[in-house]
Amino acid sequence: MEDLTLARSAERTLRLIETILAHPEGLTPQDLMQKLGLSRSSLFVLLKTLKTLGYLDQSEKRGRYLPGPRLLAWQARGDLSQQELLAAFYQECAQTAWPETLALVVPISEGLLVLAQTEGSYETRRVFQVGKIYPHLEAAQALFAPSSTPLTIEEGMALAQSNETLDLAAPICPDGYQPRAAVVLSALAYRWQPHDLYHQWGNDVRNLAARISHRLGALTYSPFQPQPVQELQPLEPLTPAQMEAFLRGPVSARLACVRPDGQPHVIPLWQEWNGHAFIVIAWQGSRWPEYVRQNPAVSLTIDEPWPPLRRVVARGQANPVTDLTPQELQRLLNRLGRRYLGRDLAQPYLNQVAEVFRIDVEYLRGWRGLTTALTPA
Repeated sequence: MEDLTLARSAERTLRLIETILAHPEGLTPQDLMQKLGLSRSSLFVLLKTLKTLGYLDQSEKRGRYLPGPRLLAWQARGDLSQQELLAAFYQECAQTAWPETLALVVPISEGLLVLAQTEGSYETRRVFQVGKIYPHLEAAQALFAPSSTPLTIEEGMALAQSNETLDLAAPICPDGYQPRAAVVLSALAYRWQPHDLYHQWGNDVRNLAARISHRLGALTYSPFQPQPVQELQPLEPLTPAQMEAFLRGPVSARLACVRPDGQPHVIPLWQEWNGHAFIVIAWQGSRWPEYVRQNPAVSLTIDEPWPPLRRVVARGQANPVTDLTPQELQRLLNRLGRRYLGRDLAQPYLNQVAEVFRIDVEYLRGWRGLTTALTPA
């Protein structure tokens, strides 16, 4: 009889956990009673126990029940590929010269596990021990248990200060909204005021987390918003400085040219912007160099698939670059490799380059956001 009672208790607990995981937006006790067919007293005993153990969380007092940090840790070890996560972290970190140390963390029951780090450029800097569990990284912990922490989450990020360090954390969301890992920019507190660190590096940290999320499958990046975002920022132009920053990121371009028969031809490729022109590479077997030599008028589109939906459109003349030495070409390949893959390209790739083109820009404009109102016909 005792074994039967224990089995029923285990069944109720597992059904409750499965139901919570199936509804990341959260469920009220009334919803749970209806879905599980439990009495009010039995349900609240289970909810209280699982919340105390860290498997459940609550959006607010008497609010919806959500997956807690220990339950999220199950998921982090399950369908989130550690190899893909590490590759995305190192590749994206290589795009920026970070002055302070960046750490990649995932939640587990004992705290936060550091999977990787890139040390800052200062002589004195924070250093994490990869593979170690840190129970008191408050900024990152706030991302995985936002309702149980006094820290404010602003624009999807959390900032926490101790006597020695100042941490800025942004969530990695493979599905676009549910935090499953985090990047933490950890600075020495004597070097920064909190608002200075946030305003100087906040956008970069958030964009880093967004790009990693995109590499892991996210179609958008809207942390803590389980429902699709209904309204995006209104359309507005990018300033020259904003365009420069965007074009330095690891966002590929689409080159449009015209075939001899008059049909359009569009090809994705890597690009390097030097402030005046784009440098692009044609690999062996590409057909577009033939089209461009006959008609050098081309356009480029560089855009990102997640908010704030930045994009840049350029038009100009494409001209072959014929005076690169093998050493200069290898340096170009290495820059592109570090930017898009996080590593130098090996020497054999040099032989795979058919041609290099410079696109001298005659028109360059950039925007962010989408139009929020329809223009009358």
